[in-house]
Amino acid sequence: MINVGMYYNVKKGHEKEFEDTFQKVVDYLKNNVKGFEKASIYKKVGEGSSTTEYMIYSEWKDVDSFREFTTAKAFHETTEYGKSIIEGRPYHKIFNEVKEGN
Repeated sequence: MINVGMYYNVKKGHEKEFEDTFQKVVDYLKNNVKGFEKASIYKKVGEGSSTTEYMIYSEWKDVDSFREFTTAKAFHETTEYGKSIIEGRPYHKIFNEVKEGN
């Protein structure tokens, strides 16, 4: 099992659109992508920026499942769409599960 944190700066006024799209993507993943377990979305609390920061934290069976998803057509379509509501380039970090005895 691995966890992936994906970080986004969403332009003000597009927060609901981003959150709704997140839910559609999760529904798609649950029904169509082998190795996807679950995902949660977190929104940074606070004011004063021209963007709203989000983190999407997902669980995957393994690194290969996540990497396979990132090469899929659906992933690329979503990221292309996201360019209109996201400022800057999103980034991600993979967290490997630590097993007992390691």
